[in-house]
Amino acid sequence: MPLLEVQGLTTTFNTPKGPVAAVDGVDFCVDRGEVLGIVGESGCGKSVTSLSVLRLVPNPPGRITGGSVRFDGQELLSLPEEQMRKVRGNRISMIFQEPMTALNPVFTVGNQIGEGLRLHRGLSRHEARERSVEMLERVGIPAPRMRVDEYPHQLSGGMRQRVMIAMAIACEPDLLFADEPTTALDVTIQAQILALLSELRERTGMALVMISHDLGVIAETADRVAIMYAGRVVEETTTTELFRAPMHPYTQGLLASLPRVGQGSKGRLAAIPGTVPALTELGPGCKFRDRCTERFAACDGPEPPLTLAAEGHSVRCHLYARAEARA
Repeated sequence: MPLLEVQGLTTTFNTPKGPVAAVDGVDFCVDRGEVLGIVGESGCGKSVTSLSVLRLVPNPPGRITGGSVRFDGQELLSLPEEQMRKVRGNRISMIFQEPMTALNPVFTVGNQIGEGLRLHRGLSRHEARERSVEMLERVGIPAPRMRVDEYPHQLSGGMRQRVMIAMAIACEPDLLFADEPTTALDVTIQAQILALLSELRERTGMALVMISHDLGVIAETADRVAIMYAGRVVEETTTTELFRAPMHPYTQGLLASLPRVGQGSKGRLAAIPGTVPALTELGPGCKFRDRCTERFAACDGPEPPLTLAAEGHSVRCHLYARAEARA
């Protein structure tokens, strides 16, 4: 049984133009100790997917309108909120995208790390503080006994990101969502954060869902990859297979846009034509069709399902749905 199994997850937001599905029938699973990368452009639904699993989507304007989220065999979407709080931050944790907005500016970092420990592990205030010092040391923050009493604005961007990681792993979760954990950090700090996450995963055996738009980060960390576009998973396979033989035209465009060694300063980067359409303007048919170089008549019809096009390689595209139908 997978540790996390998501089927048909749909999250809808009310807008002036009517309801919009920011996450539209998303399917994926995560095994114990595995790293799943979720990749896509800004606005494709990556972060909303993770917030939906944790039932953190603000209502209003958003709400989960369909699907199933099973964690260790337990359905989370129907779980009473009191029981969900025992899962959230304890067995499933999340590193949020913006540390300065996720951290409370009026509490010390020690108080914020210790809050989860007192709630989920029943530690006293003194025990939680000592454990917070230990967690700051574990994530590589120097002088942790001094830093534990400081406020978020007194720390650098890299340190704030490490505090977020310390908060997320303090209760030793089985599953960790990392939402763009290296955004806005310089290259050196990015490498340190990724190495830290890898070391923590190997030490604790936790599963990790790495959410990113950076294919380089995903190539370095993930075992499997799910590519998202306009609220849908359009391709899923192992990381090695994705970079070796991408199938969906969108994935092919993403990989083609990466700079190549020996390209030279005058070589132009490939680009996917057009822009991501507004979700309120999407009509029937394939959501990528207006930007796709392989478009043909079937693309204007019903959207294809996620099809198993090769062993362990699923893709949502009429090119492969048609081939499977012929077979």
